[in-house]
Amino acid sequence: MAITLTTAAADRVRSYLARRGTGLGLRLGVKKTGCSGLAYVVNYADEISEADEVFETDGVKVVVDKNSLQHIDGTEVDFVQQGLNEAFRFRNPNAAGECGCGESFSI
Repeated sequence: MAITLTTAAADRVRSYLARRGTGLGLRLGVKKTGCSGLAYVVNYADEISEADEVFETDGVKVVVDKNSLQHIDGTEVDFVQQGLNEAFRFRNPNAAGECGCGESFSI
């Protein structure tokens, strides 16, 4: 089981945390919503509970609750910039389909 970050994503998380001045890493999860059934939830990780799994890439922690992990195990998180747009992108091997915007997926 693993969640990984590309170098670009790790760099972006580090810069967000430095600007914020606090936080342990990135919290990644899913919620039921969106046009495809599940949507990614990205937040700061300010604490780690017993219900969390922690992965680390390039010194950046990724915290995932165990319920979400079953849907996103093996996912690689990237950070892309296209013109004025920038966003995290998810390469989820469990996703059977995605909506056109990439914000939600189905399994």
